[in-house]
Amino acid sequence: MTLYVKPAQDGKSVGDCPFAHYVRMVLHEKGLEYELLPTTPENKPNWLLEGYGGKMPALRHRKECYVDSDVIAQYLDFFFQEPKMSMLGEDAEKATAAIDGFFPAMAKFTKHSPVGDDEDKEKQSALEAKLQTLEEHLNQSGRTGPYLVGDGTKFTLIDCSMAPKLYAMDVCLDKIKGNPFDLKGKYPAVRKYMVELFERESFKETVEYGPETVVWGWTSYH
Repeated sequence: MTLYVKPAQDGKSVGDCPFAHYVRMVLHEKGLEYELLPTTPENKPNWLLEGYGGKMPALRHRKECYVDSDVIAQYLDFFFQEPKMSMLGEDAEKATAAIDGFFPAMAKFTKHSPVGDDEDKEKQSALEAKLQTLEEHLNQSGRTGPYLVGDGTKFTLIDCSMAPKLYAMDVCLDKIKGNPFDLKGKYPAVRKYMVELFERESFKETVEYGPETVVWGWTSYH
């Protein structure tokens, strides 16, 4: 099993792509061994360019290859079911609705320049609206665990997907946007959720790229 991912600035180490990080967390949660290949545009194999448009992350397993992170995650969860991480039904739909639009809103705010102009403030408001939706979901009654689906006791693919995105937001709010609002004060449940995710072994073992690579990635690639 081989995973092709965006590299960091040196072209050799792992880059900050949250979608690749999501896949790596799933692989770690399932205890699966794989070869990790940070791949520059110049070093992408012909089969990846010709058959899949060069898209990454790309997981190659035997004769199969998948290039969409959600598809890769579902593939892994179908063929390697321990632990089972997919969730269906109303609870999963509610969790999905709670994070809908978060990443696009975060990306638009992070990438906007100059910081602090009227458009920047509008994009900040859009992001905060998404954070408020997530805050309300996490504060629903009947929840006994920290995670997104149902009562919050089960760690799922949705949590794997959110962890790298929230990490990118955390770094970018500080290093790029200058901490424009008090995340912990305004959205304490979101901050608590982030802490739980960041303490997960599958996150800690796959976040070697660090804040400096996140800043480089978001000010150049994204």
